[in-house]
Amino acid sequence: MRKQVAVTGASGLLGRAVATYFEQHGDEVLHLTFSRTDKHSNYLKLDFTDKEAVGRFFASHHIDGAAERRPDVAEANPELVKKLNVQSPLLLATFAKKYGFTLIVISTDYVFNGENPPYETDSPTDPLNAYGQSKVDAEQAVLTQREEGAKVTVLRVPILYGRTEYNAESAVNIIRDVVEDQSGKQYKMDHVQRRYPTNVDAVARVLFDLTHLGKPLPFIVHYCSPSPALSKWDMTQIIARHLHLPISHITPETVVPPGATSRPQDAQLSTRSLHDIGVDVGEEMSFDDWWREYVQAS
Repeated sequence: MRKQVAVTGASGLLGRAVATYFEQHGDEVLHLTFSRTDKHSNYLKLDFTDKEAVGRFFASHHIDGAAERRPDVAEANPELVKKLNVQSPLLLATFAKKYGFTLIVISTDYVFNGENPPYETDSPTDPLNAYGQSKVDAEQAVLTQREEGAKVTVLRVPILYGRTEYNAESAVNIIRDVVEDQSGKQYKMDHVQRRYPTNVDAVARVLFDLTHLGKPLPFIVHYCSPSPALSKWDMTQIIARHLHLPISHITPETVVPPGATSRPQDAQLSTRSLHDIGVDVGEEMSFDDWWREYVQAS
């Protein structure tokens, strides 16, 4: 059944992939964004820190579902973290309760400490940094609204990559900039943290399946690429191989440097929660194969 879906952050890496997938499969998408509205004639500018503006939007549109993701915000600005990562999804959850649409809030594997993977949806959270804590706070806030009747689900995902407008949109794609910088500048690349880079196209497919499942969703679900874990150094070697560029200017960092922001060493997410409700996790293209095709195409 055709749905009208609002995608927040529609100008971003994940938002574009979600909007495209839903439109390709017959849904009507409202592209909501606060920045880069000049990039696409279909973008609707909306400030999600403006309660009155958000209220007017949902009052004037019949929304069947919404997908929400706030950007990663630096540790140095905890007030901005709280405003963007906690207050905005909470505001959306209150309107989900008021108008009856389904809200899926994107969260992160950084809610875990990385000591006991793989993590199930009911595993205890224990974030190591302010970003992870902000996501825990956001989850708790929106799920409180669910307990009061809102149709809200949290989807946790790991580090994301995909087709970018500029490489800094993704902590994975930006590695390409480092590889391509052959100026003589020296770089270090983490070879400690085990990561599960997941393509935004796969996340978009999972979101579509969740919104069209036709039955109530769990409080929390997980999606993570089934590919083996990679460090950022592993990713660097793969990307460089497909770019046919040397990486003598990049050194693997095998010890966490003093003063670095704490991150979970291995926060692999179990996808059992999706399997249990009948959502096909599917087979995601491997990181290696995707970069081979992406570089060849570009």
